[in-house]
Amino acid sequence: MEVHHHPTVEKKNFKEYFLEFLMIFLAVTLGFFAEQIRENFVEHHLEKQYIQSLYEDLQTDTARLAFVINQDNRKMNAFENLSKCYDTVLKNLSDGNCMEELIKYSRYNLNFEATDRTIQQLANAGGYRLLSKEDADSIILYEGLIKTYHNFESTLFQEAQDNVRNTLNSLLAFEANEQLMANETRGQSSLIFSTNTTLLNKCFNEFLLYQKVTKTQIDLLTRINTKGKRLIGYYKNKHHLE
Repeated sequence: MEVHHHPTVEKKNFKEYFLEFLMIFLAVTLGFFAEQIRENFVEHHLEKQYIQSLYEDLQTDTARLAFVINQDNRKMNAFENLSKCYDTVLKNLSDGNCMEELIKYSRYNLNFEATDRTIQQLANAGGYRLLSKEDADSIILYEGLIKTYHNFESTLFQEAQDNVRNTLNSLLAFEANEQLMANETRGQSSLIFSTNTTLLNKCFNEFLLYQKVTKTQIDLLTRINTKGKRLIGYYKNKHHLE
């Protein structure tokens, strides 16, 4: 009968076990740190992309804001002679020439819509966590100013706008109104259709309210524009943007 001899297995001493454990531990630790470094690099790259995109959005916004504010200031200039015009028309209803500028600038409104592509991405993709607290807070404050403006524009301003338009439709003669809408010269046609001075008084009261809400709208838009310009300078200096 053959006798099989099993190979002798040397027992490892404590030092060898410790070295194996240490190598495994170091490999896992290094892998963990490598992953952390990779994630930090990716997140820093995303942060730069968000800031660059927001920087471009702010440039678009401030250019648009400057245009809208300029148009609203032209409205305010047209309303400077509101009281004088009222006295003139009240004395002679056929002398409504001074109302033409008031009608022209109270019939329309240029609405400001912010370029919110980056803000939407930050909110939907959880991008705010990638930004510094200072950066995130500045964006949230800017967005808050825009929301305040839109709430005002869609309520108080829109109501004043609608009231002016509705009263003018009752007050103005069709032929003259048609020519005004087409930016044509009225010729000898009378501007005012109704001889109702109560309606005329109502119209000028609504002009007055429209003047006040336009001034408030300018103030709100100017605050947004000022904040936007400050953010452009802040991001340009902090993140070295062009």
